[in-house]
Amino acid sequence: MEYVVQGGNLPVLIMTLQPGEQIVTEAGGMSWMTPNVKMDTNMKGGLGKAIGRKLTGESMFLNTFTCEGGPGQLACASSFPGSIMAFELAAGESIIAQKSAFLCSTPGVNMEVHFRQKISVGIFGGEGFLLQRMTGPGRVFLEIDGSYVKYSLNEGQQLVIDPGHMAVQDASVQTELTRVKGMKNIFLGGEGLFLATLTGPGDVYLQTMTAQNFAGRIIPYMPQPKS
Repeated sequence: MEYVVQGGNLPVLIMTLQPGEQIVTEAGGMSWMTPNVKMDTNMKGGLGKAIGRKLTGESMFLNTFTCEGGPGQLACASSFPGSIMAFELAAGESIIAQKSAFLCSTPGVNMEVHFRQKISVGIFGGEGFLLQRMTGPGRVFLEIDGSYVKYSLNEGQQLVIDPGHMAVQDASVQTELTRVKGMKNIFLGGEGLFLATLTGPGDVYLQTMTAQNFAGRIIPYMPQPKS
């Protein structure tokens, strides 16, 4: 499979498939395709995994697209201004991603619910208690908010972040919530009550924009109902 990402800040993933190659997307994930790419809707993994996908912001049903009778093309557009990232996962290799990050993958990738280690991280961390774990083998494409910056953390190396900026991390990276110190910092600092401390080893991908911040910027410009 060959692919290209086009569209700048409103990206679309365009994949060129060979006969027999398959791509799995969430329901409604296809933007356009050639006529020789056939779609089959299914509840991959059974009811339990379907419910798990729903909890992490994805659809319960998945679509499997199969290329037949010659090369074909399938396109999946991002649902939010941002970036599309590709990860090649070996057998048993996992990454952890924010809710609703899944765009599409090859059939061998397993997607399931990932629980943050500490409930407090999920309650106060800004991105919810439930995340997504993707496990290989295969290639998975994720959509994130804004652009991204990658950090490769060594054993024991730490990075403190606003929790909403965590997009993707290796499964080996540990996440712990830390409370902002000082009442003045809490009420005037604008960073909320908690920050997240990421501890290596592993790679971390931080997104430069969050959906919450984006919404907060445009709400003042939205039409207000007349009283």
